[in-house]
Amino acid sequence: MTETPTTIVTIGDIAIGGANPIALITGPCQLESLDHARMMAERIAKACVPTSTKFIFKASYDKANRSSIGTARGLGMEKGLEILGTIREEFGVPVLTDVHEPDHCAKAAEVCDVLQIPAFLCRQTDLLLAAGETGKAINVKKGQFLAPWDMKNVAEKVVSTGNTRIMLCERGTSFGYNTLVTDFRGLPTMAATGWPVVFDATHSVQQPGGLGGSSGGQREFAPVLARAACAVGVSALFIETHEDPDRAPSDGPNMIPVDRMERLIADLRAFDALTKSLPLGEAEDASSLMAP
Repeated sequence: MTETPTTIVTIGDIAIGGANPIALITGPCQLESLDHARMMAERIAKACVPTSTKFIFKASYDKANRSSIGTARGLGMEKGLEILGTIREEFGVPVLTDVHEPDHCAKAAEVCDVLQIPAFLCRQTDLLLAAGETGKAINVKKGQFLAPWDMKNVAEKVVSTGNTRIMLCERGTSFGYNTLVTDFRGLPTMAATGWPVVFDATHSVQQPGGLGGSSGGQREFAPVLARAACAVGVSALFIETHEDPDRAPSDGPNMIPVDRMERLIADLRAFDALTKSLPLGEAEDASSLMAP
């Protein structure tokens, strides 16, 4: 496997790729209100302080591919982008949201630093082109139905617009009904394309449609897979979090309780530092991060 040097994608003051410490893409699955988004951003920021970890605040204004017609989709584009803009301004952090239609991209790019292409839509050429044309960083989730080497073709669609601010995101592969598995060989395979690789620990433990009218999941395995991804080597981690996942409007079974994030981030930074052989002064003392 021939490896291309990793492109460094800069988002605000966060450099993603190469030997840079892992960045986090984190927040609630779905926007609920401005007050809720503020509370979550504040708690995430606090959890990142001990390790000086940088994060991109993630939340969706629309969840367009829910399991059933009766499940909550979100606040809508206008209200959602208003909230994300407020979080960006008040907390000084980059923000990310999903886009589902080509005509969503330009509007979302007025507010968001990163546009995310959902896994089910990763081969939609018009959507990829519209996202790329904004010039914003693009995080493309690998379809549950794609091989990791197929993501090279996906990235090339964005590159055709002149945009090289691309990240490729692993989020599990379909394995029979209502089940996903993560093939960790896919991480270096996608990294060999030269684009930074993000690991989505949240959706890799999802059980699509597993609850009948909604998706299930096994959140207890999200930290396990995140540690494994850091051991293999990734540029960023995508981890959704919530103060009360069991009452969240979407993806609750997969989300990490926010009060557990500080310890998890410390563990992940330690694995990341060991894998990348960063000077301990840059990524904190590994032994101290792993201490209870």
